[in-house]
Amino acid sequence: MATAGKVIKCKAAVAWEPKKPLVIEEIEVAPPQANEVRIKIVATAVCHTDLYHLLEDEAGFPTVLGHEGAGIVESVGPGVTEFQPGDKVIPLFISQCRECRFCKSPKTNHSCHPLSSFSTLYTIIGRLIQTVLQFVGTSTFSQYTVVNQIAVAKIDPAAPLDKVCLLGCGICTGYGAAVNTAKVEPGSTCAVFGLGAVGLAAVMGCKAAGAKRIFAVDINPDKFGKAKVFGATDFVNPKDHDKPISQVLAEMTNGGVDYSLECIGKVDIMRSALESCNPGWGVSVIVGWTDLEDFSARPVQLIAGRTWKGSLFGGFKSKDGVPQMVKAYLDKKVKVDEFITHNMTLDQVNDAIELMKKSKCIRTVLSVSPQ
Repeated sequence: MATAGKVIKCKAAVAWEPKKPLVIEEIEVAPPQANEVRIKIVATAVCHTDLYHLLEDEAGFPTVLGHEGAGIVESVGPGVTEFQPGDKVIPLFISQCRECRFCKSPKTNHSCHPLSSFSTLYTIIGRLIQTVLQFVGTSTFSQYTVVNQIAVAKIDPAAPLDKVCLLGCGICTGYGAAVNTAKVEPGSTCAVFGLGAVGLAAVMGCKAAGAKRIFAVDINPDKFGKAKVFGATDFVNPKDHDKPISQVLAEMTNGGVDYSLECIGKVDIMRSALESCNPGWGVSVIVGWTDLEDFSARPVQLIAGRTWKGSLFGGFKSKDGVPQMVKAYLDKKVKVDEFITHNMTLDQVNDAIELMKKSKCIRTVLSVSPQ
């Protein structure tokens, strides 16, 4: 491409400081260095993790947020042989080098080459050159971004980028938590706490794994109709009961569900989810992200046989798992379109953030660059 080897000036949504609206700025994106890929981002979605950093963190600003995107390779740096300009790709916030002891182990999707949460980009404000940080190695709220090749997944050229961008985080996180981490079994009972995109994907994963009953738990009854689309069979609103939700579910399932998945990121709900599963064999998975508080339980709640575990990106090894999920979508084995409630442009990113803050959307997809 004509831009290969050159600095690209483009548009990005910059978070200058916590809890403030993003600002559309012109930034300069350097050519890819060794083992790097420069990607033209075509579409990106707004995820709760973006909001978490914007609203809860104090460090790591200014930055370009965004990590649930899809685009086209513009150019590659020295040593890159897996990708070529024109390839459709999804940038990944979890790397996979395929060489370290973590990547070679079937027990984890972690890598011993974690991408730093923040690296450096540059933006020009008038004549001032201001350092801007890259968010979790991706920064998809930008028309162009540079990503290490171990954190890029090449996908089917037939995949619509404004749909499969959602597979860069939320859908894989929830779906995989049920299928890969909990390992939901056919005929089992499950409870999913929180019906955002991750929770709905967990519901979809439970159904795909053959669960007989899937309890969708949320305090917003407006979400229950959407949960039914993804496979929920029962709906429980904790506000409708004068007893703990764990007791309600235990009474409805003769002792507790086989699997519970917490998809909110609140430590009190994590404990409720644990207490909702069968004390003898129940598996409870922490899926929702938070780093603000400690969580706790009494030892007796685990001693009899419960398992409490966490799931990051649904247990998928990123470079392998994302293309597989894209194929499953193209083969109509997983839903993606149904998660999208709004379509906007990058210029409307603050409107999209407000929708998510007010729980008025499942996923908003932003058009970033023309294909």
